[in-house]
Amino acid sequence: MTDTPYTPPKVWTWNKPSGGTFASINRPIAGATHDKALPVGRHPFQLYSMGTPNWVKVTVMFEELLAAGHAAEYDAWLIRIGDGDQFGSGFVEINPNSKIPALVDRSGPAPVRVFESASILMHLAEKFGAFLPASGPARTEVLNWLFWQMGSAPYLGGGFGHFYAYAPVKIEYAIDRFAMETKRQLDVLDRELAGRRFIAGEDYTIADMAIWPWYGQLALGRQYNAAEFLDVESYTNVQRWAKAIDARPAVKRGRMVNRTYGDPAEQLHERHEASDFQTQTQDKRAGG
Repeated sequence: MTDTPYTPPKVWTWNKPSGGTFASINRPIAGATHDKALPVGRHPFQLYSMGTPNWVKVTVMFEELLAAGHAAEYDAWLIRIGDGDQFGSGFVEINPNSKIPALVDRSGPAPVRVFESASILMHLAEKFGAFLPASGPARTEVLNWLFWQMGSAPYLGGGFGHFYAYAPVKIEYAIDRFAMETKRQLDVLDRELAGRRFIAGEDYTIADMAIWPWYGQLALGRQYNAAEFLDVESYTNVQRWAKAIDARPAVKRGRMVNRTYGDPAEQLHERHEASDFQTQTQDKRAGG
């Protein structure tokens, strides 16, 4: 695999490994690869995920709801995407796209599946009347930025992150293309945040929860070891916003849930009770 001219065939076929970090789980077809039922806990909300930026959105939302006094108790089950858990029959049943996170809301008469992180955020915000205005221009502005994130993050994660950090070879054209777009997106945020406390105005909303795990953590040097390469310190308004959100206790807890890397004291592989943050992190489990 080299950075040489390539003539695409008339019909593409999947006849060789793609290479790179995620080669073992990439495939051009959908559906389950094996039978595996999902576990179900005792709380109204059952979350199935792993520690990626899209996952952080939802666990932060749950922890913020609980901190605000809402009855949003949840079980968070670990889906190990490197092992292909997302292709188990139980997971595919609640998300046919086999992507994390996925949620089952069991609080009503019948279970409701909710997939795609923005859909989960909106579902929870509307259910509890929190972190999303009920109507009017303020609501529209939050949704503007929520869907901005959903449309923009593929350039950051699937584009820049893939070619800069995960591809089997460094391709200058690809890295330059996606670095340019990532910096443009950071500049969009920086300009908007110059005149407002949070991205949709003066209130903290699901738009911030959606954007921060991608662009806030990038600004804080936690994504792809690319902080210096992208000169993230130069986006001073993004830095201010990112640090303010990072300091929120619910965000600190949300980052720990289903996390499988980094400091063992900040890894809570599964979360079933609020007390798990004190008793079930990986440092305590290893020591016990």
